[in-house]
Amino acid sequence: MPPGRDRGGRGGGDRGGDRGGRGGGGRGGGYDSRGRGDGGGSFAPRGRGDGGRGGRGGGRGGGGPPEFYSLPDQSVPVPNVQVTKTEDETLKKPASTATTKATKTLPDISQLSLKTDFPPRPAYGTRGTAVTLWANYFQMIPTGDVKLYRYAIDTVPAAAGKRKQRRLVELLIDETPLSKLKPHIATDFGTTLICQREIPESDLEHGIVYKDEYEDTPGPRATDHRLKLQKTGIFTVAELVSYLTSTRVDAAFPNKDEVIQSLNIVAGYHPKAAASTMSVANKHYPVQGPSAEYVTLGAGLTAWRGYFVSVRAAAARILVNVQVKHAAAYQAGPLVDLMQAYNNINRNGTPLQLERFVKRVRVQTTHLPVKKNKAGITIPRVKVINGLATKSDGQGLPHPPRVGSFGASADKVEFYVDNTPGTLATGASTSTPKGGKQGGKKSAQQGPQPGSTSSGPSSYISVAEFFRSRYGLKVNLQLPVVNVGNKANPSYLPAEVCNVLPGQPADTKLTPDQTTKMIAFAVRPPKTNATSIVGRGLASLGFDPQNATLATFGIAVSKNLITVPGRILLGPEVKYRGTKTAATSYGSWNMNQIQFTKGSNIGPWSIMKINMEGFSTPLDNAAYLNQTKTNFRDALNANGVTAPPPTEIPELLLPRGSNYDAVVDDRFSKIPALLPNVKFLLIILPKADVGLYNRIKYCGDVVYGLHTVCVVGSKLGKLRLNKRSGQNEPDFQYFANVALKFNLKKGGTNQSLDKSKLGIVGEGNTMVVGIDVTHPSPGSATNAPSIASMVASTDGQLGQWPAVLRIQAARQERVADLDDLLVSRLKLWQVKNQKYPENILVYRDGVSEGQYNMVVNEELPLLEKACKTTYPADAQKRGVPKISIIVVGKRHHTRFYPTSDEKIDTRSHNPVNGTVVDRGVTEARNWDFFLQAHTALQGTARPAHYYIVHDEIFAKTAVKPPFLNTADVLEDLTHNMCYMFGRATKAVSICPPAYYADLVCTRARCYLSRIFDATPAASAVGGGGDDPQQNEVRIHPDLANTMFYI
Repeated sequence: MPPGRDRGGRGGGDRGGDRGGRGGGGRGGGYDSRGRGDGGGSFAPRGRGDGGRGGRGGGRGGGGPPEFYSLPDQSVPVPNVQVTKTEDETLKKPASTATTKATKTLPDISQLSLKTDFPPRPAYGTRGTAVTLWANYFQMIPTGDVKLYRYAIDTVPAAAGKRKQRRLVELLIDETPLSKLKPHIATDFGTTLICQREIPESDLEHGIVYKDEYEDTPGPRATDHRLKLQKTGIFTVAELVSYLTSTRVDAAFPNKDEVIQSLNIVAGYHPKAAASTMSVANKHYPVQGPSAEYVTLGAGLTAWRGYFVSVRAAAARILVNVQVKHAAAYQAGPLVDLMQAYNNINRNGTPLQLERFVKRVRVQTTHLPVKKNKAGITIPRVKVINGLATKSDGQGLPHPPRVGSFGASADKVEFYVDNTPGTLATGASTSTPKGGKQGGKKSAQQGPQPGSTSSGPSSYISVAEFFRSRYGLKVNLQLPVVNVGNKANPSYLPAEVCNVLPGQPADTKLTPDQTTKMIAFAVRPPKTNATSIVGRGLASLGFDPQNATLATFGIAVSKNLITVPGRILLGPEVKYRGTKTAATSYGSWNMNQIQFTKGSNIGPWSIMKINMEGFSTPLDNAAYLNQTKTNFRDALNANGVTAPPPTEIPELLLPRGSNYDAVVDDRFSKIPALLPNVKFLLIILPKADVGLYNRIKYCGDVVYGLHTVCVVGSKLGKLRLNKRSGQNEPDFQYFANVALKFNLKKGGTNQSLDKSKLGIVGEGNTMVVGIDVTHPSPGSATNAPSIASMVASTDGQLGQWPAVLRIQAARQERVADLDDLLVSRLKLWQVKNQKYPENILVYRDGVSEGQYNMVVNEELPLLEKACKTTYPADAQKRGVPKISIIVVGKRHHTRFYPTSDEKIDTRSHNPVNGTVVDRGVTEARNWDFFLQAHTALQGTARPAHYYIVHDEIFAKTAVKPPFLNTADVLEDLTHNMCYMFGRATKAVSICPPAYYADLVCTRARCYLSRIFDATPAASAVGGGGDDPQQNEVRIHPDLANTMFYI
């Protein structure tokens, strides 16, 4: 189970663990521990969490005394008093009408960049029980007058890839006159260099001839480059500190982001420069030395533990955020071992899959004579695998290679040997090329001296024969050769002469077994993670002991975690039908003898069982199947869903190896005629099969307008021991969980809160909106789009959240058709309420900090445009509607840990659910807060981060008792909404509008699985078939205004 997931109550596991971006990103961006899907109970292809166990719910008992991180002397430092004082005084002082300078020297207005002013923090929250928490932050302490000179690095001609650019920057600071300043330099090895001193004009431009590491002199084919440094800023860290300690709410420091960026480069330089560390952006994984921690995942992959580091601004101080991270990397060593390990697990894999797995892997060749530099150090010969052999390789050459088939072995790949004196062969790697390509440039892609293999006429020779006769090497003919050249000029090597270099992140989807092993490695209690951060984390990042770069720059990092004040909010009372209420414990509850707040009538429905050759379940017994159907129908009615006896439908058989899509399409096409009145299907699957599930959802949601709930037969037919009676009985808890989905899909409301607990939302005049965007991920076809979704409440009860979605340009976070999406939600609200909402409260999911301005500058105008085209003129004159936008952050790296055993979740040793933090790690002038609404039963809980980027609602609404200020109002509302996620009987980790929008995006990926879960061929050769069309994600009219995605 991924870090921080919980399973209490009817909701299954909540998300919590560290994860990478939802859609792809660079190679090895870190372990993405999130799964997604329909949730527990019914089959969900990615098992996201939050929707699991139902019925009787409740928590589990803990074992042993709670464990928590502490200092050696067991003391708990009081949260920084000066920080608290600065926070309080900042909010007490009114903004000046004049511009306030944060420092003695404020940059000229021409240096200012356009930036949005976000709503100021109105107050700090006061509600809840006070608690002191550790936070995974350390204080950065500048010593003296720290100046940072920032330079942009311009490389001409541009380097061919990031690795070569890194090497050029290394040569710049190691082997040019700039080397005398090396102790005063930090760089990202890409486009930016920071120096503690100003670099003389004479050292701003240098010519560099590329050479690999350990080479004494550049090789014969080395490229010439000019690296020019252009000064882009001079920053004084004291000015940033002055701004952060200022108590003027309108104090200005335009260079704040630039200074923070520069400090991040300085802080990350030590681990990024270390040969013993695998770095991916600001995540650093020690792969050698005492800090290295790893576990073998199998199939050629290894999991490494590392640390994320980020410098951040906070009230009255600069902080360094450090968090434990995990990443999968390629198994170092012989390429033969890597390939065989992969093939052993993927026995039905194709050459295309293997190519995708090894492509871009860097290997060191071993068949050529050892070459050493003047220091006696071996100069490694490093190649990059471009792919496997293909029949189209080298077609432009005079004598192209002969390749038997894609991914051919060494005996099926032949290259031409030209035995004419003074000429070369093409297609195999050699150490002694004697000439060059046409055009004059020498190439390692050209082959061996012909006399070494044959004295006869020019001819073709297989790679296997060449390496046998040249090197006496017998190669494995069960493995393909790899192309370390390119398609135009291939260079083939057998796996036996390649060693995989260590420290290479793997951008590949983990198998279920690998995921299980990664989870076991990554899931650790809060105390363990905190101890790692303070110990191995600080050591590997060069903070303890202090590394030379930080010492030279005059920067120190504290050795202890900071403490921050938090509060534990009391959860609301959850209401059900009539006057029934559910008592919550650890944020979860059960529905014993309770019915949904508003039940539904599912009307004519049917249960369709799908059988698959080779799979059996207890439900294959006809009598047992019929009894289970009866038991399940009784459970629906018991929970408040009116369910008549299901209509019979023939079982569907999927022959082994059949085309699931075609069989499922055929069955769905016959249902309208076979069962004309049926609009709801419970589908019993023989096993959890993602492809089958995806096709069912596409047919039901998009093509035929049938509600579908998928369950796995072994789970639906499972019996559980009743400890009281000692008898086995149906799994009513599972039945109840499935009933949650039935009711939501048919328009019911599962649970509710007292109106007073929902503030302005409960008054019935506020529509709550959730927005999210999902992007292509590793393994998606090249023509995979991004998909935007919007959900919106339909009344003040927050029971129903119909959705709409759109395809848009790949990796575009801005929602292109946001105005149209909102118009559709406003019209639906008007139909349900005979009026338009006075307020629109938006929770925007999936936005990084760098995109906050985009939300306000680009998306807010589209929301306003939708309102102008929808609301009558008189309403607009009254300032209706008011719009507020809150960004929901899940991918941040902030964690909190208990400081004592008094206010701690005794089961997982995390902070108690309901914990909110808005001090200590935030800036006084910004309005944001962290909220851990859920209970995480294992791993380290991740709070959600809420950042208010636009507000017209709360600042203009009078605060009513029992609240003391606006911050209390919003924190309480957001926390209480987390108890209204209809697919669970527990509080969830992020508020429902953002959660539901995320689920809609996940469902859309099911519809476009041919693109998002493309075959290796589609991913490798350019696409998943035709480009996706809007009609592929357009929900059938019969389901358009329902929660079809649950």
